[in-house]
Amino acid sequence: MAKSTHERTDVDRARPIDHQQGREFQAFGHLTHRPIALSESAAKQSVENLNQILADTMTLRDLYKKHHWQTAGPSFHQLHLLFDKHYEEQNELVDAIAERIQMLGGVSLAMAPDVAETTIIPRPPKGRELPPVQISRLLHAHEIVVRRPARWRGLLPRSEMTEPTISSCRTWCAPTRSRCGSFPSTSWTCRS
Repeated sequence: MAKSTHERTDVDRARPIDHQQGREFQAFGHLTHRPIALSESAAKQSVENLNQILADTMTLRDLYKKHHWQTAGPSFHQLHLLFDKHYEEQNELVDAIAERIQMLGGVSLAMAPDVAETTIIPRPPKGRELPPVQISRLLHAHEIVVRRPARWRGLLPRSEMTEPTISSCRTWCAPTRSRCGSFPSTSWTCRS
């Protein structure tokens, strides 16, 4: 008899409580201390910058999915597959950037309305666009994502540019830059 009571208790503890409300335990924009090789101010600036990159990368990812669903014309099949492939690659980047924000002690953007109000990539129309316009829109979005980190160079004092900081930049900026550099299955590349 005692065993069934114990089992029932475990089941009850595992059962979700519907419509729970709770306070957030870490506000957006606030950091928790992490034992890393960055000062608090450098970590805070990095989290802010990475959240901007995250918002823009999420928007770029969603542009790929929009164009995947809405492409048309003689090159439909090739573009449909290409846009989906690049969507998946951007999705991996989104996850990596969000995890880096967490490692720095920050809170990453996660919800579409927050991303929409943060991104600087122009919003596309809801309707379908011609493939050349879709590609042009994607190129412009890539340029925004790639060029923003270049603007942030020099934000950290030289004393804070330690190897972990430099390798962080290489780790999170390089994949986007290399993905933008060229798309082997097409003839279009990002403008320099």
